[in-house]
Amino acid sequence: MPGMVAFGRRWGIASDDLVFPGSFELFGKFDCSGGRVLHSYLVVLLILLAFIILSLCAIVYVSAQGTITNPGPRRSIPVLVYVRAMLYVPELIWAILGAIWVSDDSQGCRPAEVGAVIAAVVASWILLLSTGVGVLFVFDPLGTTHPGSQSQELLGVRDLESSQGSQLLSTARSVAVRVWESRLRLLCCCLPRDESHRAAFSSIAQLVSGFFSDTDLVPSDIAAGLALLHQEQDKMEQCRDPDEALSHSPSSPIAEDLQAELEKAAHCMQFAVAAYGWPMYVYSNPLTGACKLSRDCCKTQSAEYDIVGGDNMGCHFSSVLHSTGLQYRDFIYVSFHNQIYEIPFFVALDHKREAVLVAIRGTLSLRDLLTDLSADCENLPVEGVSGTCYAHKGMSQAASYICKKLLNDGILNQAFTIAPEYKLVITGHSLGGGTASLLAILLRSSFPTLRCYAFSPPGGLMSKALADYSKEFVVSVVLGKDLVPRLSYPNMEDLKRRILKMVSNCNKPKYRILLQGCWYELFGGEPDDFPTEMDNRRKEELNQPLLGEESLSVFRIL
Repeated sequence: MPGMVAFGRRWGIASDDLVFPGSFELFGKFDCSGGRVLHSYLVVLLILLAFIILSLCAIVYVSAQGTITNPGPRRSIPVLVYVRAMLYVPELIWAILGAIWVSDDSQGCRPAEVGAVIAAVVASWILLLSTGVGVLFVFDPLGTTHPGSQSQELLGVRDLESSQGSQLLSTARSVAVRVWESRLRLLCCCLPRDESHRAAFSSIAQLVSGFFSDTDLVPSDIAAGLALLHQEQDKMEQCRDPDEALSHSPSSPIAEDLQAELEKAAHCMQFAVAAYGWPMYVYSNPLTGACKLSRDCCKTQSAEYDIVGGDNMGCHFSSVLHSTGLQYRDFIYVSFHNQIYEIPFFVALDHKREAVLVAIRGTLSLRDLLTDLSADCENLPVEGVSGTCYAHKGMSQAASYICKKLLNDGILNQAFTIAPEYKLVITGHSLGGGTASLLAILLRSSFPTLRCYAFSPPGGLMSKALADYSKEFVVSVVLGKDLVPRLSYPNMEDLKRRILKMVSNCNKPKYRILLQGCWYELFGGEPDDFPTEMDNRRKEELNQPLLGEESLSVFRIL
C-alpha cells in the first residue's frame, strides 16, 4: 500500500509489487532450443551496454571541460579511456558469441528474436571496426618521442645545452624525419624508388618534421585555431576601409597602363590553362569537351606529330589545339613528359601577339606535388645581380630542366629561325608560374626583351635580390585571396604562431569553437555573434606582424 499512481490514475498494484514481475521478465526464458543461451547473452549484453554508456557519458562530460591550452580539468580522461578500452574486450567476446549463436543455436526461435540478436551483433561489429579505424587515424608514430619534450622541462634549458640534451633532441628529430619519409613512401607507393625520388622524400620529410617539431598541436587544435583566426580577420576586414583600385602597380616599373597589361595577361592565360591538357579542357567544357576530344584521342598519330612527346593517346595535344585555336604548324615543341623536377611544357608561335610563347603546366600529378613540396633553398646565381640569389629548389630544378631543353636541343633557335622578329614570352600557372618566373631569369641574359606572365606563382619562390631583378620583365597575376601565392614557409610559420596565440587567448572549450566555426563557415553571419570570440584578447599582438622585416623580404612573392 498505497496503490501506485501513474499515467494520471490509481492502479491496483503497489510500488513494491514489481519485484516478482520484473524478475520474471528479466530472467524469463525464450521458447526455443537455444533460448537459455539467448537469454543469458541478452542480459549480459544489456549490462555491458550500461557500463559502456556510463563510461562514454563520463568521457564526453570530462572532455568538454577546460580550454584548449588548459587541460587541467581533463586530467582524468586517460583513466576513463583505459576503462573504455577494457570494456572493448568483453564487447568483442560478446560480439563473437552472438555471431556463433545466430549461426548454430538459433533454430526454432522466433524470427523477431533472431533478428534482434543479428542487429545487436552487426551493430557491435560496426562499432568495433569504426573504433579500430579511428585508433589507426589518431595513432601518432612519434608518440614514443614525446617523453623527450617532458625531459626538456625536467632537465631545464641549461641541461639541454649539454651533450645529453643535444643528443636527445637530435634523436627525436631523426625519428620524426624517418616517420615522415615512411609516410611519403607509402603515399607515393606507385612512384619509382630512384635516387631523385628518395632525395625528394628526404628533403620534404626534413621540412615537414621541422615545421611541427616545436608544437604539440593536434589536428583539431589547428582546426579550432583556423576557425578563430578566420572570424578575427573577418572582424578586422569589416572595420577597414575598402581598398582603392589603382590604375597601375606602384611597385612595378612597367610604364604601360593597367588595361593594356591585363589584356596581354588574359591572352597568355589561355596558353597557361591549355598546358594542363585534356583534364582542364574537359573541366572547362563539361558538356562538349569529351565529345570534341573523342574524335582525336586514341587515333594513330601521323609522322608529323613527332614533335609531341609523352602523349601516347593524343588527347593532351588535341585539347591544346582546341584551347589555343592554333594550328599544328604553329607548334615548335610539345612535351607532356612528367617526372619529379621535370614538368610538361610546349613552345608555339603566337602570331597574334608576334611572340615565341613557352607555356609551362602547373600541378596536376603526384610528381608535380613532390616538386612543389621540395621547398628547400637552392643557389641560383645570375650574372649582374648583387646580393644573395637563391630560389625554391623544386621549381629551380624544373626551370633548369626546361632551360636546357630549350637551349641545348635548339628549340628556341628553331623558333626564332622561323620568326626572327618575334619576342620571347613565358607563361604558366601555379607551379608553372613559379617555374616560368625562374626560367625567365635564366634566359634573361640571352633574350633581353623577354616577358613573363606568371599566374598565381607560389610564395617563397626566390630571394629579394632575384625578386628586385625580375620586376622589369616578370608580371605576376594574383586573384583575390588565392592561397598559393601566399603559401611560403615563413608565412606558414607566421600562421602557426597566430594560431597558437588565438587558442591560448580563447577561454571557450574546443567543441564549442568547432561547432560554431562550422556553422559560420557554412551559413555565415556576424563574427561577433559567435562564442568563438576571444575574451581579453591582445589585439596589439595580433595586429603586429609576427615575422621580422628580414624574414619577409627573403621569401618575397613576385
